[in-house]
Amino acid sequence: METISRTKIADLFKNKPFGTQVNVKGWVRTRRGNKQVGFIALNDGSTIKNMQIVIDLQKFDEELLKPITTGACINVNGLLVESQGKGQDAEIQAEEIEIYGTADPLTYPLQKKGHSMEFLREIAHLRPRTNTFGAVFRMRHHMAMAIHTFFHERGFYYFHTPIITASDCEGAGQMFQVTTMNLYDLKKDENGSIIYDNDFFGKQASLTVSGQLEAELAAMAMGAVYTFGPTFRAENSNTPRHLAEFWMIEPEVAFIEIAENMQLAEDFIKYCVRWALDNCKDDLQFLNDMFDKGLIERLQSVLKDEFVRLSYTEGVKILEDAVAKGHKFEFPIYWGADLASEHERYLVEEHFKRPVILTDYPKEIKSFYMKQNDDGKTVRAMDVLFPKIGEIIGGSQREENYDKLYTRAKEMGVPEKDIWWYLDTRRFGTAPHSGFGLGFERLLLFVTGMTNIRDVIPFPRTPKNAEF
Repeated sequence: METISRTKIADLFKNKPFGTQVNVKGWVRTRRGNKQVGFIALNDGSTIKNMQIVIDLQKFDEELLKPITTGACINVNGLLVESQGKGQDAEIQAEEIEIYGTADPLTYPLQKKGHSMEFLREIAHLRPRTNTFGAVFRMRHHMAMAIHTFFHERGFYYFHTPIITASDCEGAGQMFQVTTMNLYDLKKDENGSIIYDNDFFGKQASLTVSGQLEAELAAMAMGAVYTFGPTFRAENSNTPRHLAEFWMIEPEVAFIEIAENMQLAEDFIKYCVRWALDNCKDDLQFLNDMFDKGLIERLQSVLKDEFVRLSYTEGVKILEDAVAKGHKFEFPIYWGADLASEHERYLVEEHFKRPVILTDYPKEIKSFYMKQNDDGKTVRAMDVLFPKIGEIIGGSQREENYDKLYTRAKEMGVPEKDIWWYLDTRRFGTAPHSGFGLGFERLLLFVTGMTNIRDVIPFPRTPKNAEF
């Protein structure tokens, strides 16, 4: 074949250099035709749109064309012309075709028909080749770029916190352990506790559930930082909203209190949504048309209004009023209850019809590090609640008072030996500071309109599933 440098299909649709010789490489989505002309829909992953390759069957050997079936990978030289057909504005008249790799139609699982999401999870190694997952994973990239750009433009520093840790930030106890020891041959002391002396770190170590505590240390030196990395929760939760391995974004900022923290969260999430609308038009349109007819409208509506600021106490009152008027919730609602997703969504979708930031939760249902209010009952927590998702961001002003933090940690059973370094920042030059955590996949659920969190991460890790 004549050597012409390759152009991505996205760039051909963007620049439309009609009348020029071009080279494209990609995977065949479909092939059809009649006795005179063949049509191949070719996709190279750079865009949701396929490039139509038009083949004059008189010019090509039939034996060469036979293996070009759905899933095959080909290299095409040809002339880019304006398309006569509906559905695309450019096509390539093929002059030379080379087959890189065939795909046996009897065994290649992605034939031209609708596949269920469950089936596609079983072939997660091939699902990026579908329109849906191409769109979702391109949007995943764009959201990562939006996040880094947002914080970079505001003078935050990207700070890398450890993946392997000896502390349980949330006190949840649901952590994956990291060890080099032979699990069949564990040494125990007389009380039955495992002896870690011979292990790699000489103590019990786990995969992190959050980079927050370490990010706070950095904020107390560098002013404003954010983490963006994988976190791990060993919860046995088989729900459409939980993963055992997911990504978290956690900004921590010195010298800001709860009100500024709420504003930062609102600005941040609006920036990401705006980025999706500006940079992912084709993918969004596809997901809107195929999966979630209200997706683009919902994204636009988030940008329109200020988020509601609402105290937990007022929120519970609204929910109790709803129950009094006959609304049925699966879970009971009372002051002190940890709100369920159905409660959060009622406030957002039915009562206010826009996102809500809920604040001042009872201290009993929140972590030890949150700043206590003067009422002795509540803490300066904030959760951002979104339509269809429920909680998308959780954060708080952090307790900067050493005595209060120490006492609260003790009450909640967090051992001092695990957090002595964290307490030190309250002993040496303490300052008010705040932060929050955003589950990256929850954001992706919202911006893509997908309904299951396993469909917005390439290889989901869930109970009894660590394939690929």
